[in-house]
Formats: sequence, C-alpha cells, structure tokens
Amino acid sequence: MSTILLKNGTIIDGTGRPRFAGHVLIEGDIIREIVPGGAGTPPARTVIDVQGLAICPGFIDMHSHADWAVCLEENQDMLGCLLEQGITTVVAGNCGFSPAPLRRETLERFRQFMPLMVHAPGFGWEGMGDFLNRVQALGPCLNVAQLAGHASIRLAAASTMRGRMSDEELGHCLDLLARSLDEGACGLSLGLGYEPGMYSPPDELEAFCRVAAARGKPVTVHLKALSAVSPTYPPTTLEPHNLLALREMLGVARAAWVKLQLSHFIFVGRNSFWTAHKALRMVELARHDGLDVMFDAFPYTCGNTTISVVIPHWFLKRAPGAYRNPLLKLRLRAELEAGFRLLGFMYEDFQVMNIDLEGYDDLRGLRVTEIARKWKVSPFDALLRLCELGTWTTLALFHAYSGVPGREGAIDAVLSHELCLYETDALITGRGYPNPAAVGAFPRICGPLVRDRRLFTLEQAVHRSTGASAQRFSISDRGVVRTGAAADLVVFDPETLSDTPPVDSRPAGRPKGIHHVFINGRHVVRAGTVSGEQRAGRVLRL
Repeated sequence: MSTILLKNGTIIDGTGRPRFAGHVLIEGDIIREIVPGGAGTPPARTVIDVQGLAICPGFIDMHSHADWAVCLEENQDMLGCLLEQGITTVVAGNCGFSPAPLRRETLERFRQFMPLMVHAPGFGWEGMGDFLNRVQALGPCLNVAQLAGHASIRLAAASTMRGRMSDEELGHCLDLLARSLDEGACGLSLGLGYEPGMYSPPDELEAFCRVAAARGKPVTVHLKALSAVSPTYPPTTLEPHNLLALREMLGVARAAWVKLQLSHFIFVGRNSFWTAHKALRMVELARHDGLDVMFDAFPYTCGNTTISVVIPHWFLKRAPGAYRNPLLKLRLRAELEAGFRLLGFMYEDFQVMNIDLEGYDDLRGLRVTEIARKWKVSPFDALLRLCELGTWTTLALFHAYSGVPGREGAIDAVLSHELCLYETDALITGRGYPNPAAVGAFPRICGPLVRDRRLFTLEQAVHRSTGASAQRFSISDRGVVRTGAAADLVVFDPETLSDTPPVDSRPAGRPKGIHHVFINGRHVVRAGTVSGEQRAGRVLRL
C-alpha cells in the first residue's frame, strides 16, 4: 500500500483549534498518523517536505451545481478548476434542481435545466440510487454528496408546474423523496425563486421537509426572494420581500422541525444591502429559539444565472413574437427600468459569461452597456437581444450582490458571521467567462479575507470551509485532519494564498499559493496544477 509523508508542516485541523507543527502520514486513502513537530518521522515511500506550508482538510463546497458535470465522462476536464482551488468535496443538487429522480416520460421538462449542463447527459437512470451508481462508475474527480431536488421531484411526479398538486401527486412526490434519501441523497433542496417552487404552498413544503426531518437530513433552500423588491411577491407587500421570504421559510422549518441551510445568503441590488443586518438578526433569533438554522455564502459581489431571469414571465410566454412587438417592448422597458430603480440595479451590472451560439465569443466578459456601444443600440435593446439569442442558455454574472466596491458592509457581515459556511454556487460549463468563485472562492476566503480584510482568523476560515461543513451534512470521516479520517488534504502557503480576481473583461485566473491537493490519498494537484487523469473522488451516500 502506498504511503506519503507530508513532513514539517503547520497543521490546521479543521476543528477551529489553534494550528500546530507536525507531520501527516497518508496510507492508502486514509490519514494513518499525525506526528507532532519535533518528534521522529515515520517511514514512507514518498516524502514531501512542506516546511513553511499549512496542511488542512480538503475544502467542502457547500452549494454546488457540479452534479450536472460529474455525470459526464469529461467531468475532470470541466471541474479541474475546483481541484486547483483545493475543493475535494461538493454538496450538489441545489436550488431544487437535481439530475435525479426523474421519469423518462417527463424528460422534456428537463430542458429548463440546460444552463446547468455543458450538454445533456444520456439520462440512463431514473432513481437517485441509479444516478449515484452512474456517477461512481464514471469516476468523479472529487467527492460528491448529492441532494434531492424538490423541482426535479415535482417534474417527475406532478402534472402541473404551478399551484397545488392533487393528494395523489403529493403522495407520489413524498415517496420519491423518501426513496431518494434512503438511496443515499444527503438531504432535500428547495428552489423557491424558480418554477415550480415559487408556486408551492407552505403545506406542500412542510410535507417535503417532514420527510427529510424524519431521516435526520437537512434542507437547503434558495429563498423565494433575495432582494427587498421581487416579482415573486405583490408590489403592495410592505415588508422587504427578502425578509418576508426568510420569515416564511423559517416558519416552514419550525413546523417540520428540520435542519435548515439557507443557500447563498445574498442581498441583491443596492437597495437591498440595508436588509442584511435585519436578516442576520432573524436567523440569530430563530437559532436562539432552538431551530437548527445556518447559511452559506460566496466571497464575491457577483453571482451567475441566466440573463433572462430579469425578464418577466408575461413577456417570455409570448416569445418569440414578443421580441418584435413594439407595444410589448415598450411595456417591458417601463417595467424593467422601474424595477431596476427599485432594486438599485443598472444595466452595467450585467456581464455576459457565455452565449451558446457561434459568432458571439467576442461578447464574453462584456457588460451590457459595453455591448450596447458595440452594437450601437440602447442598453435595453442590447439586453433584450441577448435574451432573444438564448433565453435559457445565455449565462451572465449579475453584480451588486451584497455589495459593490466601497460598500461591502453587507457581504462582510455575512461572511464573518459564525453561522456562515462557504460555497462557490458556480455554473461551470467549461467555456466562456467564468464565475470568479469557480476558480478562486476558497483561496480568497482563506487568503485575502484573513490576511488583508481580517474578517476572521485562518483557523476560523478553514473550520467553516471544512469541519463545520462536514458536520452540517453528517460527513463523519472528512473535513478534519485526524487519524483514521479520509485523506482529503490541501497544502498551501498562508502568506501567498489568494485568488486572481477578474479585471473588467479579463477573467479570473488560477489561484496562487495552493501547492498540493489529495483526494482519498491520491495526489491530484501538484504545484497548483491538476496532475493528469485521476478520478479520485467518491459518491458519499449519507
């Protein structure tokens, strides 16, 4: 059996305890021994001197959409950027969307998930167990903990995307969820900002949550609103919509008494930043009252989605004809720009990542205002044309998420909070302008946010990126540097660890300071670069 000794390192063990000097012996796929610094070193076939470097557990991405990639043969080519920033485990299937369970009769409905895919997989499965078997047989490049998506279950079992299901349909949904959890899914995910979740009544959500609670599994949720004003609520609603959405979901979780994880705890648009401290206080009070609730966030003030999410449903359902109807366009522009003013958005806050059509590569990384100048049209017309080119396949970065340069109080308050865990929430397609979180989220958290911003200590940053995340999903053998634990490890330089952030249309680059990454004892990153074809990951059936 192969043995690797990481010699003379500084060990940050993922528990939050102070760092200490020592050596780590890897034997096969586990940590065989941890030897304090100054003691003799055990023999090993391979010895790597990591003097001056830190050894910590592999990072756990708490909110990933990588399940749409790990089911593809080329998953390592696509997800190498995650390995190179030290991520060894992803919690996937978020926002209500998971590749399983499904029914072959309703496969066409999965077209709405196309932005999450590089290309449609073969869908050679139906149940969650079949899907997880498929992923393991292919050989994932990292470890995968898979959630069962509420939207996917409804797509498979219900006849309508909107409103209340029949009792029979709800029963079928709950059976599918129970089976998925029993076959290894680590929890349930809700996407209440999208169809069908935004139309699901509270009693339906409670019923789903009770199934998860009965099995001791957590529920993750994309809230119904992430901004103070949202189209998911009537405009006459006086309470900020994101706070109302949070209040409603806390109520659902209390009724079901389920462990709740609030996904990408963000505050969208400049006019929503002020609600961050109120939202944090609501979570703290719920926690004080006994509800097991936490949240996760990414360390950037931008996030990825399809560009068409800004276009109201009434317009999209009339497409493609609506794009050539002057009266509908006039109404749309009035509504859109009024909404931008209410939210605190500007056209320049939208940046194209990728258009899945030939001949538009020159638009990658450009803001809508830059494209408008390039095309010699108004920003509104540029945005509308981008939507028409690919309603569900034009991906964009939306800026003004929890902050803008010079106004970072909201994002700092979230990231530094003791209840915050860390994530990427990156749509990785292998082409176009990447979300900076896809290449640099964890190096940024454990690098500049520790050294320069001083939001937390390095031990705290590592704990919330590893041990705390593993504990949240009951991943008992990962997230810590401990004898007998899985050998998922990152070796990095605490003095130089950093992301390489994007500058205008120049995309984010590879992170700095990552020297080695091990997954299940296999050396998958050397000198900061993925080391060949090594499908070292595993499906974690929890």
